[in-house]
Amino acid sequence: MRAHTIRLRHDADPIAVGARSAMLWSRGGFAVAGIGEARRITIRRPDGAQEAQAELAALLGTNELNTPGTGPLALAALPFDRSAPGELIVPAITVGVDSEGHRWLTIVNDNDSVVEADVDDALAVIQQIRARKVPSSPQPTTMTLTSVRTPEDWRDNVVAAGVARIAAGELRKLVLAREVRVVTDQPIDIAAVIERLRQSFSAAIVFCIDGFIGASPELLVSRTLDVVRAHPLAGTAPRSSDPTIDQRLAAELHASPKNRHEHRITIDWLLENLLPYCSYVDAEPEPSILTLANVHHLGTLVEGVLSAPAASVLDLVAALHPTPAVGGDPQSEAIRAIEALEGMDRGRYAGASGWVDADGNGAFAVNVRVASIDGSVATVYAGNGIVADSDPEAELAETRSKFQAILGALVRP
Repeated sequence: MRAHTIRLRHDADPIAVGARSAMLWSRGGFAVAGIGEARRITIRRPDGAQEAQAELAALLGTNELNTPGTGPLALAALPFDRSAPGELIVPAITVGVDSEGHRWLTIVNDNDSVVEADVDDALAVIQQIRARKVPSSPQPTTMTLTSVRTPEDWRDNVVAAGVARIAAGELRKLVLAREVRVVTDQPIDIAAVIERLRQSFSAAIVFCIDGFIGASPELLVSRTLDVVRAHPLAGTAPRSSDPTIDQRLAAELHASPKNRHEHRITIDWLLENLLPYCSYVDAEPEPSILTLANVHHLGTLVEGVLSAPAASVLDLVAALHPTPAVGGDPQSEAIRAIEALEGMDRGRYAGASGWVDADGNGAFAVNVRVASIDGSVATVYAGNGIVADSDPEAELAETRSKFQAILGALVRP
């Protein structure tokens, strides 16, 4: 089996294709859409990245572009549990575009090359998918929302208990999450949900992989040749429809000692764990405000140059996940506390979703603002970073703000 890439001379619109095929990863000017499955590659975690990378690289065939994202490419939505195996999904057909305007088509087959008939067949499939209407079926008109754990129970027996552990010196930070279940009267149209997320969260990383959708604001890590980047977020404030109040909320977030402390823990941890892979790495001296449709976040860009030979993005994901932004600090103690207090299986929530090519280039988002969709049922998650002076009632309110990102896209009147 080999992957063959040709240059496309026209716009195949990967985002429109991926929304309809339910296999998409999009960030800024870069987008890849997959159609069908050629292969699934299991990743043993946390130490099987190189083996999986080699299996993907073995699919290399002809490539007219030789740019990041072309050639054999796989998409993955990895679970939070870093010891649980993950899967790389190699699409049978991939359509891509990068920030420089390069467009490509990758076809996986059993031949040493592709011929004109192969390309024509793939383009016909793409055209059929693009022609699908969105929405393509009756839309849900009712939605039943159930909190898997009652809000009061989560506030009093999860968050308050976490604060007590921090006060006792067991941890510096702990991220605790809630889960809600949505049941609708019609199957949820994933393409319609993706379109709504793109409209509402144009700056987010929008993805759909194996029934798992997201509009994540947070880049876990990207690797382009020898350049590595991350954009961790930690510290949140709600939005307001009143511009004056909204501006004040953002300013208070930026000045908040509690949120600045929470954010600094993540930045320091990330720099420490990236350094072994880099000849140079640094972070912006001050966090900035990232404003989304529903919340403000504190964010800091981290950038470095990888040492030769450059580590694969899969190696970098293994080294960095979970960050203190979704786990806590110290990491091992925080994970044990999450298991003891949350009482739920996070699944792919707070894991990492992204793409990787045969050369190890790729990018992964942190799995926040996400949902798992199965027919007319969606499971939605939201979590907060807890530190010593966290207020349980305020943390509960923050999860409600975060839930809106996905809940508002699942059903529209």
